[in-house]
Order: sequence, then C-alpha cells, then structure tokens
Amino acid sequence: MLVVACAVGVSLTAGVYLTSSRDLLRCVIGISLIGVSANLAMFAAGRSTTASAPPVVLEGARQLPVDAANPLPQALVLTAIVISFALTCFSLVLALVLQQRTGISDADALRRSEPPPCPDGKPPLEGEC
Repeated sequence: MLVVACAVGVSLTAGVYLTSSRDLLRCVIGISLIGVSANLAMFAAGRSTTASAPPVVLEGARQLPVDAANPLPQALVLTAIVISFALTCFSLVLALVLQQRTGISDADALRRSEPPPCPDGKPPLEGEC
C-alpha cells in the first residue's frame, strides 16, 4: 500500500510541475499525469486489503464478502481512463493546431498574441469593435 501511495504522490507532483510549465505540450502531459494519479488513488481506495478474491462470489462458495474486491472503484477507474484518454487526445490536437496556426507554443506568448478586448470588455469577434 505504501508503494501505491508513493506512486500517487510522485505522479501528482510531476503532473503539477509539468502543468505549471509555459510549454503547451508539457501542460497537456501534466494534466494527463494528474488524471493518472487520481485514477491510482481511486483504484487503491477500492481495495483496502490484499485479498485476491474475485468481486463476484459464486453460488455455494464459502467466501466472506469482506474478502472480495469492490467492483465499483474498478468500474469508475476504467471509465475515467477512457475519458482521460479522450481528453488527452483532444488537448494534444488542440495544442498542435494552435502551435501550427500561430507558430508559438509558449502559453505567455499566446496570451499576448490575443487581440485587445472591445470597450465593453467582451472579446472581439471577426472585425467587430
């Protein structure tokens, strides 16, 4: 259990460090690592014992439900993995298209390249203001 806790801590620390970077690709990888650490923490919380019993107990088997694995965290983690994979793919494509269109992958430089807001404070749309 200590190994899983250390893995969660290391992946969360690396994710926060990469997310605070100015490079878009590092930010995407950092967000993905934060999702991985959340999945690890949720998966570890679902199995508090080291029992290797299956989550489904067969009829007539003499097995205590306490020894069985909880299937709910496993299902939630599986769903979260699929969602985080889709989010990572979308973020990578978004970052690559943004980098190709502007030629900039620095988050601060991208913020400076935005047009100034209109007098009412709203962002300008195609030739308005």
